[in-house]
Amino acid sequence: MRRSVHKQVLALTSRKRRVYIAVVKWRNQLLALFCLIAFGIFGVFYFRNWVVQKPFGIILFVGEGLTPERLTAARIYSGGADAELAIDSLDYTALVRNYSADFATPDQAAAATVLATGVKVNNGALGRDANGKVLTNVLELARESGRTTGLVTNATLTAATAAAFYAHGSDPADTEALALELVEDARPDLVLGGGTADFLPQAKGGRRNDDRDLLLEARRAGYDLVRTRAELDAMPRWRRPKLLGLFASSDLAFADDLAGRAEQPSLADMVRRGIELLQFNPGGYLLIVDVGLMRTAAQRNSGERTLLETLELDRAVSVALRYAGAKSTILVCGDVAIGGLSLNGFPFRQDSGVAVLGVNSTGDPWLTWATGPNGVASFGAARVESIPSPSEANSAEPRPLRPPETVEPAAVFAEIALNSASDVVGFAHGLGAATLHGTVENTAVFDLIRDNL
Repeated sequence: MRRSVHKQVLALTSRKRRVYIAVVKWRNQLLALFCLIAFGIFGVFYFRNWVVQKPFGIILFVGEGLTPERLTAARIYSGGADAELAIDSLDYTALVRNYSADFATPDQAAAATVLATGVKVNNGALGRDANGKVLTNVLELARESGRTTGLVTNATLTAATAAAFYAHGSDPADTEALALELVEDARPDLVLGGGTADFLPQAKGGRRNDDRDLLLEARRAGYDLVRTRAELDAMPRWRRPKLLGLFASSDLAFADDLAGRAEQPSLADMVRRGIELLQFNPGGYLLIVDVGLMRTAAQRNSGERTLLETLELDRAVSVALRYAGAKSTILVCGDVAIGGLSLNGFPFRQDSGVAVLGVNSTGDPWLTWATGPNGVASFGAARVESIPSPSEANSAEPRPLRPPETVEPAAVFAEIALNSASDVVGFAHGLGAATLHGTVENTAVFDLIRDNL
């Protein structure tokens, strides 16, 4: 009896021991699995944040006509010689060489195509090289990498600079074809700007000759359509955007046109909403911002508006710095010098605003241009157009090309201010920005974006 009880006790003890060993074994296995998972998560986190650091958002501002001289004049106009701009706070600065494949001075199409594709092309080319080969642009590369994409401009969406980021060979002057390519082929997630007339048939107040309503077609393709600042602000942020915003028949209103801007978003408004809507995507985003009104004002020899639009760029950069976050990369780059705007004479250090407009104390103009409609002399084709008729030639007072009281004179007359050979300026801030320094080719801007997608 006693031996039987002893055997039972031994059997129970052995069973408990086996259960205990099994529990310990499972516990060790679970602990090992937990450690493996934790190690894997840490490895992914370490790899993404210390080994391969990719910016979540990439924003490129194309300041049309942004040269060092233009930036200096805008800074003085804004608040005096020692004023600080948001652009000045960006970490890295470079002079950017911008010749095209066939000319020392690029046109808008060639200058923007280099930024978009990394290939120097002939003047007049959009998205194709000198041999006609289609070039892949950064918006396409960003989409392939899983990012949402956006294109914003305060000029028309079919102007050459904006079009360089989606077009593949269309004539820069064929705005109808460019609008069609944007809606049918390119299809960025977010598109904001002007140029409604290029998307509508003549019967609906546009200028299309093919009777196609591209806004209706965009709606059918899933785009939300907004036409005012209020509608843009009302767009929800909780889903991936598919948005087309057209706020004017042609360019948006200038910064000093308060009536024209009553219902239009400013450049800063569009940048803010672009960031808010695009950053919903966990894979990140690429936003291209074309500041086209800087070019429009310069081509008209409108000095104050040129400086105001340059400051609009600066305000938009400030918004981007505030909304994009530390894990983003912000680039600002000029495309080509326009008109040769100069702030002359000896303004006092604290002079700003109207104090550097008009004429100085000696009666000389503060702001002058090299070329443009304010020209006081003409050469070449412009001179032929200005030759007086026989009756005018025989008169005692031959007609002047421009009235003598012009306060922003240009040295040479041209219907629109000519592009000029000059390095532009580039700025960079954030992850990967250190590659933009010294003197670089404009292809470096594309390289920086491509390498950080």
